[in-house]
Amino acid sequence: MIPVTKPYLPSKDVFDNFVEGSWKRNWLTNSGPLVNELELKLKEHLSLSHLLYVSNGTIALQLALRSIADEGEVITTPFSYIATTSSILWERFTPVYADIDAATLNIDPAKIEEAITPDTVAILATHVFGNPCDIDAIDKIAARHNIKVIYDAAHCFGTTYKGKSVFDYGDISTVSFHATKLFHTIEGGAVITQSAELLKKISFMANFGHNGPVDYEEVGINAKNSEFHAAMGLSNLLEVEEILACRKRLSKHYDSRLKSDKITYQSIQKGTGYNYAYYPVIIDSEELLEQILEALKSHKIFPRRYFHPSLNTVGLSNHQDMSVSESISERVLCLPLYHTLSKEEIDLICRVILRTINYA
Repeated sequence: MIPVTKPYLPSKDVFDNFVEGSWKRNWLTNSGPLVNELELKLKEHLSLSHLLYVSNGTIALQLALRSIADEGEVITTPFSYIATTSSILWERFTPVYADIDAATLNIDPAKIEEAITPDTVAILATHVFGNPCDIDAIDKIAARHNIKVIYDAAHCFGTTYKGKSVFDYGDISTVSFHATKLFHTIEGGAVITQSAELLKKISFMANFGHNGPVDYEEVGINAKNSEFHAAMGLSNLLEVEEILACRKRLSKHYDSRLKSDKITYQSIQKGTGYNYAYYPVIIDSEELLEQILEALKSHKIFPRRYFHPSLNTVGLSNHQDMSVSESISERVLCLPLYHTLSKEEIDLICRVILRTINYA
């Protein structure tokens, strides 16, 4: 079987070495030494000023939203994972969709401008598949209208824009360290901001609002993560550069084998150092995509329709018309990509796809 992804697992000896210290200390959670070490090493590796490690990428989004306002409209993309919209709704904001650019698959800045109202408090834009949004245009719009920018950078570990981590843009960026991501801590995520004061506020919120044993600075929740999750992160961080290089090699192999006028690809933003988080292809029609899916399934190959459906069409939304996102979501397919995928397996995947296209 060839699944769409497999989690990277480090040497068990390396992981056990980190865990052994936690076992001896009997310190399992509540900002232990490994959590602190992971935060420091991530900031060093990514050249970031402020980063808070939390329990998952969704809670990172919720903390980001709650830290900037209590209510209002948040302009966001319909082409993202459901967590982007559900975080807005969970925190009692109103999601307002702006359609996407058909080439980059990211939110279209011109559509953001059209969607702004007096009730708009933030833009929540997803860097889709690790491809940076039009950051310069979005930041100019936000500055002009005095609204905040949160980037859902769930897919973006290792991505750079104009020579620095893509996490370093906007008022806040969030990232997922879920097991399916190229860098993971089994479950986990982070909140990143250039503002020390804002990170301080979020850190209180992430720990029940505590500012000391009996003082409470903010209304808080429990967004802490454990020493065991941090141990996995520290272990994987030792290998992350090779993971990134491997994904690039495999993606380039796909590029050399999968050529058809029935397939188009996401355009990567100029100035990007891409992380090859996914290998998305856009098929000419949904009918052909479904034929390809059946053919791949018959060979025990399981890609993913990611993101499908467009979020403006699901029951949680107000069903705004988003024609570009709806069209892309009907035709996009993420092909298998993970560290142990072989070039021979990629050749098989490509042969099945191209044969299906040729006989469709």
